[in-house]
Amino acid sequence: MNEKHNKKSALHEKDGIPQPESFSASALQKIVNSRKLQPSASELINRIIAHDKVALSRAITLVESTNVTHLAKANEIINGCLPYANKSVRIGITGVPGVGKSTFIEAFGKHLTSLGKKVAVLAVDPSSTISHGSILGDKTRMEELVKDEHAYIRPSASGETLGGVARKTREAIILCEAAGFDTIIIETVGVGQSETAVHSMVDFFLLLKISGAGDELQGIKRGIMEMADAIVINKADGDNINKAKLAKAEFNRALHMFPAKTSGWIPTVATCSSITGDGVDAVWETISKYLELVKTNQYFEHKRKEQNQYWMLETINEQLKTNFYNHPEIITLLDENKKAVANDEISPFAAAQILLKKYFE
Repeated sequence: MNEKHNKKSALHEKDGIPQPESFSASALQKIVNSRKLQPSASELINRIIAHDKVALSRAITLVESTNVTHLAKANEIINGCLPYANKSVRIGITGVPGVGKSTFIEAFGKHLTSLGKKVAVLAVDPSSTISHGSILGDKTRMEELVKDEHAYIRPSASGETLGGVARKTREAIILCEAAGFDTIIIETVGVGQSETAVHSMVDFFLLLKISGAGDELQGIKRGIMEMADAIVINKADGDNINKAKLAKAEFNRALHMFPAKTSGWIPTVATCSSITGDGVDAVWETISKYLELVKTNQYFEHKRKEQNQYWMLETINEQLKTNFYNHPEIITLLDENKKAVANDEISPFAAAQILLKKYFE
């Protein structure tokens, strides 16, 4: 009987590994404080202009934040970095999903860094309109470029703003320039109106195509081709070489039908392979020729000034919209009018007038 009582239950817990002596309270407090302590705006500015990538990432996160408390700090950082910006070439790259944008950008970026360039890639990834989640996979797709000390890759979720361009991509360009990057590449999601938005913030607009897919399948509209300063037929390797050459001839004929560009530049068509590297160097040569032309005829500076004015107006529009929808009285009144409109008790236009009148009172 005693033996039975002496036996330990299967549920009995064994003594675990001896616990270490209690952690120093002062050391723990230091860790907590270091995590809570955020660098000041002036500290981030100084670190950015000293080419600190960590500070650059922190500043871009602040700029992208929708938290109103971050707005003032973000603006201070942007204004502090502005004198050190505007010394780069900004290249927009677009093309439908599957055209090989990320692979091309990696090959192109590696070529640029081999020439001594400092390259920043602002890649806008598509966000789900349902879950608002984003893939943010460019850092994994550009395995070689991400390891290059002369390159910086920043994926950002596109959200619901301006056709897929991240809300603060324009400001992120300024921060990257202040951090010493002389070549800024902006990759679009390749759908919707993102191309139009990117075109309004870059110096050179590159359209990537693939042979054999057909315009209808690729979903490229005439307007996007008109915006392009160069068309590059990607994946021109293996069995696709002859198809790529045929596509090049077709696009060359198509470009002659478009009106002349105000820049005085005649768009070009080329082929390249991001895998073999063939033709990648020629893309940079084309961009260099374009820059030489537009800087000589003053179009480069003229376009930059127009873009600055455009983004000022866009920012005003965005801020007014944000303020309107965050107004406490509008929030309540909007809900009431949405129900009334849905039930045909009032027209959408009359409801909008009521809301706007209330907002501007």
